[in-house]
Amino acid sequence: MPILVLITTSGTGSRLGETTKYINKALVRVGSKPVISHIIDRYPSDTEFVITIGYCGELVRDYIKIAYQDRSVRFVEVDNYEGPGSSLLYSLLCAKPLLQKPFVFHACDTITLDMIPPPTRNWIAGFAGRGSSEYASFSVLGSKVTQMHNKGDTESDFLHVGLIGISTYQEFWAAADTAFSENGADSSLGDVDVLKRLVKVANIEFIGLKSWYDIGNLRSLEATRKAFNDNSFHVLDKDEESIFKLGDSIIKFFRDKKTLNNRVARVKYLNKTVPDITGVEGCFYKYKYVDGELFSNKANRSNIGNLLKWAESKLWTKVNGYNRNSYKEKCYAFYNLKTIKRLNDFWAKKSIVDKADTINGEVVPPVKEMFDQIDVAGLSAEDPSGFHGDFILDNIIKTDAGEYKLIDWRQDFGGEIAYGDKHYDLAKLSHSLVLNHGIIDQNHFTVDIGDDGNVNVNIHRLQTLVDCEEVLSDYLSEKSIDVNKIKVLRSIIWLNMSPLHHHPLDLFLYYFGKYSLFRSLKRINNEI
Repeated sequence: MPILVLITTSGTGSRLGETTKYINKALVRVGSKPVISHIIDRYPSDTEFVITIGYCGELVRDYIKIAYQDRSVRFVEVDNYEGPGSSLLYSLLCAKPLLQKPFVFHACDTITLDMIPPPTRNWIAGFAGRGSSEYASFSVLGSKVTQMHNKGDTESDFLHVGLIGISTYQEFWAAADTAFSENGADSSLGDVDVLKRLVKVANIEFIGLKSWYDIGNLRSLEATRKAFNDNSFHVLDKDEESIFKLGDSIIKFFRDKKTLNNRVARVKYLNKTVPDITGVEGCFYKYKYVDGELFSNKANRSNIGNLLKWAESKLWTKVNGYNRNSYKEKCYAFYNLKTIKRLNDFWAKKSIVDKADTINGEVVPPVKEMFDQIDVAGLSAEDPSGFHGDFILDNIIKTDAGEYKLIDWRQDFGGEIAYGDKHYDLAKLSHSLVLNHGIIDQNHFTVDIGDDGNVNVNIHRLQTLVDCEEVLSDYLSEKSIDVNKIKVLRSIIWLNMSPLHHHPLDLFLYYFGKYSLFRSLKRINNEI
C-alpha cells in the first residue's frame, strides 16, 4: 500500500527574511538541492504526495513538475496564506478532503536522514536536544506520547520536529475541526493544537530521530547548509536565481521568465558547446548533468591554450546579418549604461558617494569620471561573434571524453541573443583567473575601510592561475588584442557584480573593481 504524505508549503517563510523574498521556503537550497527534494527523496517511489501551495505556489508546482514527473503529486491551493487566519492549521484543513485515509505529515522545513515509518499506527517523531524555547515539544512515558507543549516549555522530553504519522485520521480531523472552530482567526494555530487534543483520545507512539535538520529560521538554515555542504557543487547564492542538482539533471531557476526564455532560446546559437535543454516549466529549465571536471580544478599553463583554441573554433564564430552601428550601441549600453545604472542603485543602498577614494595607497578618481575616459567602442571587438557571456573557469567542464562543455551561459548581450562581443568572454575568463568561486568560498579576499575612509583590498591567488593569466596575455598579443583593454572590461565586470552580492563581497568587488579600472586606464594612457 503506497504511503500518503502531506507537505505544507503554503506559508511565506517570513523567519527566513530576504532568503524567501522571491522563492518559497520549500525551494531554498540545502547542499545541491532544495529542501522539498530532501523530503520527497526520503520516501519510496510509489508514495502519494499532497502538497499545499500558497506563497510563490506556482514555483513549487513548476519545480515538482520538472523535477518529479514520475511521482504521484496532487496540489491543494490555499487561498489565505498570509495575515489573520492564515495558520498552518488552516492549510491542513484545506487538504483534508484528500487525506481521508492514514497519512504522514511532513513539515517543509524539516529534514531527516532516518527511515520514516508508514502511518500504520499513530506516531510523533521527536529529537532529543535543546531548543524548547524555539520549538514545540512533548513528554513521553515509555514509548507513549503523554502531553504536547508549546514553545518555551522546559519540562519536555523531546522536541517536536513537524513529522507525524496519523493512522486514526478521523480522530485527527475531528480534533482539527474543533481547534479551528474555537479560534480560527489565530494565525499561530498548527498541528500542535490538534495533537494536544488527539493525545487525550488516541494512543500515539514516540519515534526517536537520530538526525534532524531545521531550515525554519536563518540560524538553523545556516547550520543545516554547513551539514549538507557539497564541495563538488560550487554555487554563489543570488536572490533571484538558483541552481540545483537532482539525480542526473541540473535544474535552473530564474525569477524573471524573460531571462529564462532567452537562455533556452540561446542554446541553438551556441553550436553544441552547452548541454541540450531537456525540460522547461515556468521559471525552471533543466539539462542533463555533464560528467567531467570543472576546468577551475584543472587549468594550468600547459592546457589553457587548448581551451582558447577550442573556444575560437567552436564558440567565437563569425555571425552574419548584423548591423555594426547597432552592435556598437549595444556594447555601449551593456558596458557603460548598465554599469552606471547598477552602481547608482548600489551607491544609494550603501550610502556611498561616488568620489575620489584612497585605495591601496593611491588616490582613485570617482567612477563616473573614469568612465568618461573610456573608449567603449574601442574596447569591444570590431565585429560581433558567438559568445557565452559568463566564460569563467567554473562554467567550463572538461568532459570524460576529453571535450569541453559550457554551463550557465548568459541570456543575452544588450538584449541580443544571437551574437555578442567575444572580448567580453575574454574579460570574463581573465576575471576568473583572478577571482573565482574557490577564492570566494574560502574568503581569500579582504576589504578594509579605515576610520579615515582609506581602503585596502587584497586577494590571494594560486600560482597556477597567475601562470594561466600569462598564457592569456600571450594569446591576446598574438591576436592583436590590447590586454589592457581586456583588463578595463574585467574591471567593469567587477563593478557590475558588486550590487549582486552580499556583504562583504559586494564592497570588495566595488573597491577592487574601481582600483583595477584606475590602474588599467593608467596603463592605456602610458602613465605607468
